[in-house]
Amino acid sequence: MSDNQATLNDGSKTTNMPIRSGSIGPDVIDIRKLYAETGKFTYDPGFTSTASCDSALTYIDGDEGVLLHRGYPIGQLAEHSSFMEVSYLLLNGELPSADELAQFSRTITRHTMVHEQLSVFYRGFRRDAHPMAIMCGVVGALSAFYHDSTDIADPEQRKISAHRLIAKMPTIAAMAYKYSVGQPFVYPRNDLSYTGNFLRMTFAVPAEEYEVNPVVERALDRIFILHADHEQNASTSTVRLAGSSGANPFACIAAGIACLWGPAHGGANEAALNMLKEIGTPDRIPHYIARAKDKNDPFRLMGFGHRVYKNYDPRATVMQKTVREVFDSLKVTDPLFETALRLEELALSDPYFIEKKLFPNVDFYSGIILSAIGFPTTMFTALFALARTVGWVAQWNEMISDPGQKIGRPRQLYTGPVQRDYVPVSQR
Repeated sequence: MSDNQATLNDGSKTTNMPIRSGSIGPDVIDIRKLYAETGKFTYDPGFTSTASCDSALTYIDGDEGVLLHRGYPIGQLAEHSSFMEVSYLLLNGELPSADELAQFSRTITRHTMVHEQLSVFYRGFRRDAHPMAIMCGVVGALSAFYHDSTDIADPEQRKISAHRLIAKMPTIAAMAYKYSVGQPFVYPRNDLSYTGNFLRMTFAVPAEEYEVNPVVERALDRIFILHADHEQNASTSTVRLAGSSGANPFACIAAGIACLWGPAHGGANEAALNMLKEIGTPDRIPHYIARAKDKNDPFRLMGFGHRVYKNYDPRATVMQKTVREVFDSLKVTDPLFETALRLEELALSDPYFIEKKLFPNVDFYSGIILSAIGFPTTMFTALFALARTVGWVAQWNEMISDPGQKIGRPRQLYTGPVQRDYVPVSQR
């Protein structure tokens, strides 16, 4: 806590408010007593200048292109760590020892199966239902199956529910995919890694053995790491807001999935791939770049630039390398991927994009990789939800563990009619 004060003069009185400092990043003005002392609220649509909580999980400096999980740079984690290790880090605050990681991985593995009645639940959806619609329903339904881990006042039950959600999300997502293509569900196997298991549950069929490609497995594991948490974004804030009412963790994560489904949030990689399909071939790129520069043309290059990062997205650096590893391993020759690589090259060297800092972001690369692996675009956001679950449960648990936590209750600037009297219908 800083001893500094911010002074507000609203024309009638002067009010001092404390300035708080975190371990890194900008200071904040503590306005919790603003209404009590001045009778006024602040107005901040989108909460872009408001800290809704304090958190020790993730730090972002968009201007410098920095993303830290518990202090560790995302590039180092993606290059040297695994998704299971990053999950342990987010949940517990420190990197695990070899024994701790092995125990954590075993715990998650033991929770990967879902209740058999859930397979019947899937059959209630239409075959063409979007995987995110299915995941919203199925994850919310988990609270009907696991009553023994919904007491949020019990730290042990919170831990069990966190493990269950992280473990079962790949199974739920793979089942959503299998249902959409009319194939039988594939049960998890305990001898595979978290990511290898998900690949097998998604792409294996009973008629033949499925072998996990280690390059693809590593690429998808990196994608999971890069999407594990991203500070107080829309879906994370939704999970926290739902959790602030005391809702059970399964309901809170279902709320996060619903928010993530929005195209302005989790659907960006799908939009980037659709844009590449529209461009088609490398020779058409100059035409589309010219359109992107034209202020009167509604066309925009998807997957370039970022609302938070005003510099190069640190997650994109890892993905840039991973794209080529996957292409080489799978011997990809699709013109779509050639178009992506050429577009990246031109955008990084074009003064217009450099000046406006429109660098390729993680969505540009992840969509290309997921498509090369064989995932349909409808599964992209479901994979995002799978990875983000660990961040959501870590944020939710941090909030529940905070003794100063209160139910969320944003204020508003009312612009409707002032009080007026009711008029009987015969007189209107």
